[in-house]
Amino acid sequence: MSAHLVSVPPAGSSTTGKAEVVGDGGDPGFDVPARITDRTPDDLISLAGSALSSFLLVWVLFEHVLATSGVLAFVLAWFALFLVLYGVVLAAESVPTPLVVDRLVGAAIQAGAGVVALVLASAVIYTFVGGREALFHLNFFTQDGSGATSASSFDQGGIWHAIVGTLIEVGIAVLITLPLGVATAVFMTEVGGRLAHLVRTLIEAMTALPSIVAGLFIYSTVVVKLGVPKSGLAASLALAVMMLPIIARSADVVLRVVPGGLREAGRALGAPAWRVVWHVVLPTARSGLATALILGIARGIGETSPVLLTSGASTFLNTNPVKDPMSSLPLATFFAVRSPDVNSVTRGFATASVLMAIVLALFILTRLIARGQKAGR
Repeated sequence: MSAHLVSVPPAGSSTTGKAEVVGDGGDPGFDVPARITDRTPDDLISLAGSALSSFLLVWVLFEHVLATSGVLAFVLAWFALFLVLYGVVLAAESVPTPLVVDRLVGAAIQAGAGVVALVLASAVIYTFVGGREALFHLNFFTQDGSGATSASSFDQGGIWHAIVGTLIEVGIAVLITLPLGVATAVFMTEVGGRLAHLVRTLIEAMTALPSIVAGLFIYSTVVVKLGVPKSGLAASLALAVMMLPIIARSADVVLRVVPGGLREAGRALGAPAWRVVWHVVLPTARSGLATALILGIARGIGETSPVLLTSGASTFLNTNPVKDPMSSLPLATFFAVRSPDVNSVTRGFATASVLMAIVLALFILTRLIARGQKAGR
């Protein structure tokens, strides 16, 4: 690779001031920094040739030489041989060593990202394909399951009761966690001190709390000790335990990036601290707080074990959160896939597809809000 130089015109020159790129034989100047992310046609040919050659070589070894089989072993051997051949090809082309290392590390990282994306896509596609027969029936979304059995056709019954139950339980959990989470974040950010540090440590530890522990906590304290029956309210309390640390931690991060000059300006005008927080800090971080709320909802809406222990299961529509069992989408999925009937399993996949679509929509909404926040800065 030949180095290129940039000739700088002398002071007082009548030129327009634009830098001129000349070859090796030009006047001395400054080296043009190379952008290692740019790929030339030769780079693409080397990449494709290494991938194809390694694939064919591994195929020959697996089919005619080695007594080895299996898709996973084939892919791993192919990728390892691809990295070796790709490095050899780049070195043979007199590519600088740092660039060779960058190309190999980049290929490994991109392959890892591709594997993660493939796993996620395969899980989503597999779930939707498994429930496609039930998803194309309107009654699946407009009827409850009280008039159908596990062996009933897809023209009977639905998951309306689970959808309504999920909305009620998550709605009550939001009413509990949103003010508590934002208040906790304000305390950690605006008040500070040793107690705030302790609270932040507890919040960070609670983000890794197993969901079954939250369900057992609410079941033992609310259902057993206080005598509250299994209901949507008990399930909402269990979901609130899971959602609170997510909302509080995300809101804490958002509030800490609010410029300190805004707080100082408010205090300089004579406003008390609580008024500065209410009228300056919180409105400034509004979009970030909305993102924290959506992340908390996405965490709680898919939990199964807390609602299994606290809400009970039902196939009928129940809109009263303090009386009788209340089903939800994760709970309906859990009981549907346990049945030996094929139709029930298909309904379970369809229910999981609806739940997955809601979660994906929430994360897409989160990205849009975050992107709007960055664009507004």
